[in-house]
Amino acid sequence: MNTRFVIILAALAAATTLTACGQDSSKAAADAKKVAAEAADKAKEAAVKAAEATKDAAKEATDATKEAAAKAADATKEAAARAADATKEAAAKAADATKDAMKPGEPAKTAEVTSPAPAPAATPAPAPGASIATTAPAPAEAPKK
Repeated sequence: MNTRFVIILAALAAATTLTACGQDSSKAAADAKKVAAEAADKAKEAAVKAAEATKDAAKEATDATKEAAAKAADATKEAAARAADATKEAAAKAADATKDAMKPGEPAKTAEVTSPAPAPAATPAPAPGASIATTAPAPAEAPKK
């Protein structure tokens, strides 16, 4: 855009110079008009080419976006199909395992389950301001006979 502006200014400067210095001012004015008209035509042509390039770039971007969306959709479908297959396979294995476990005449197959050791009982914390001696349980009295 700046190049076109410079061309137009140069044409106008040349026309002004020719008009002021030339003996045949009408010929100089005609030449200046011709140069200015050519510069304007070139500027219009450049603007049209820029608009076409912008249009082409937008179309290419749209096409690329559509293609990427289609690929993403295909990948999602494929992942969903694989997940469904894996789920079916896991369900079939679970059903087979259940059938094997429930066969008559055989002892039930059970998985060995280990539980963690029980946690020690928590001792209550002393009340604020109380000493340990006041919170300790009283000693048991010996039984009287």
